[in-house]
Amino acid sequence: MNIVCIGSGNVATHLAIAFKAIGVDIVQVWSQDSRNAEILAALTKATPISDWDELDRSADCYVIAVKDNAIASVAAHLTDVKGIVVHTSGATPMSVLSAVKNGYGVLYPLQTFSKSKAVDMTRVPLCIEADREDSLEKIKIIAQLLSAKVSVVTSQQRGILHVAAVFASNFTNHLYQLSSELLEQHQLNFDLLKPLILETAEKVQSSTPAEAQTGPAIRNDQETIKRHLDLLSSTPGLQQIYQTLSNSIKKNDL
Repeated sequence: MNIVCIGSGNVATHLAIAFKAIGVDIVQVWSQDSRNAEILAALTKATPISDWDELDRSADCYVIAVKDNAIASVAAHLTDVKGIVVHTSGATPMSVLSAVKNGYGVLYPLQTFSKSKAVDMTRVPLCIEADREDSLEKIKIIAQLLSAKVSVVTSQQRGILHVAAVFASNFTNHLYQLSSELLEQHQLNFDLLKPLILETAEKVQSSTPAEAQTGPAIRNDQETIKRHLDLLSSTPGLQQIYQTLSNSIKKNDL
């Protein structure tokens, strides 16, 4: 099997390297930035390109891993390729690829990716969708090369998954940032919170989030909540976030 990787960012890098590691031939890496194409191509022994006229149109699969707002413009260059075309976005409907003639779909890895941190792709849930049954079978074969956790998910379901992922990952990480800044203002080290963060993440591997919830809001400990809000009086933004989340926890406990 051979694949053309369209993109050179976090998702493209992890997918291309994972495919290469299992023996899939990455024939080309396309990026609007020729230098980025060269970097990823060097890691996967592929040919870097930044000109659509150089695209190999006979590959088995074309993986579009670019910014969501660029998927449609990229797909316009792939309408007549031989292989199946997939995008990797969590939030973009499959229909953005509808002009592709020989089959298309979605291969969405439900994970957070950074180039600086390795990810075990075999443990990453892959959500797939396709325009028709034979396309779905092709995508399923490709996905199962990478992970045992492959699920068929509609565009609407994938959109909900993506929203949930933003709550579970992006928003949570932002709260880590706010915690770190608050501690720094009071000459405290964020490392003090790391065991707590790890334990909280481990709890939900064996319990539901509702079962794992602790803290003053779930106990309706108004005295502690007021004390915390007083401590945050000099940072009204944090005070508002604290109050909103506390109210949400208390509401869910009703």
